[in-house]
Amino acid sequence: MAKTFIVANWKMNKTTGQALEYARGLKAALLQNPVSAVVVIAPPFTGMRALAEELKDSAVCLAAQNMHPAARGAFTGEISGEMVVDAGCRYCIIGHSERRQLFGEDNHLINAKITAALNYGVMPIFCIGETLASRNAGETFSVLSKQLKEGLNKIPANDIGKIAIAYEPVWAIGTGLTATPGQVHEAHSFIRNLLSEIYGEKATADLSIIYGGSVTAANISSLMAEKEINGVLVGSASLDLASFLAIVNFK
Repeated sequence: MAKTFIVANWKMNKTTGQALEYARGLKAALLQNPVSAVVVIAPPFTGMRALAEELKDSAVCLAAQNMHPAARGAFTGEISGEMVVDAGCRYCIIGHSERRQLFGEDNHLINAKITAALNYGVMPIFCIGETLASRNAGETFSVLSKQLKEGLNKIPANDIGKIAIAYEPVWAIGTGLTATPGQVHEAHSFIRNLLSEIYGEKATADLSIIYGGSVTAANISSLMAEKEINGVLVGSASLDLASFLAIVNFK
């Protein structure tokens, strides 16, 4: 059975002190009111070590927002998989639309990052999604197919269950627009069916497919009511603890 993931992507926000204050509140809230979902926060790298210590033995897991595919080398400003693990992360967001659009990451690089993450025992949260122009042109499924096939190139079937797929339509990220539950269900069903065709139903039976795109406390319940939505990747609404807790405690 697919796990439910609630992932907070803080992006370039929060100092270490701010992150620790938030983490203490989140840890205490989940201790008092446990949830069945896997709760993950992806802070900036500067706060990672302090957060790993604070959240040790708690119900909250850590994710990196990015990693380099190389083990080490002259890559100024980059972080390796070994460093991600050393910092206390079990997960890593890979292929986020902002990395694709702002930093020019293509499917080949994303594939290399996914491969590296798996080699270090880190679960990739592999992001895919179409632009508004692609959706309006009726190209949503062809875009998703290309991103999946190239991003997962040469990933063996026995590793597919170690990856979470995050469907994040680019037109719904930070715009206030949210795909309807029906649109998300349609995309998630396409993703699962395509990967089942490629890797077999057994390999994809426990695959978690989560949604990202202006997720809020107001729309979380309707999204999670859809069978094919196994969780959410939350951006701006995760920066405020009360807002994120409302999402984590969806009904």
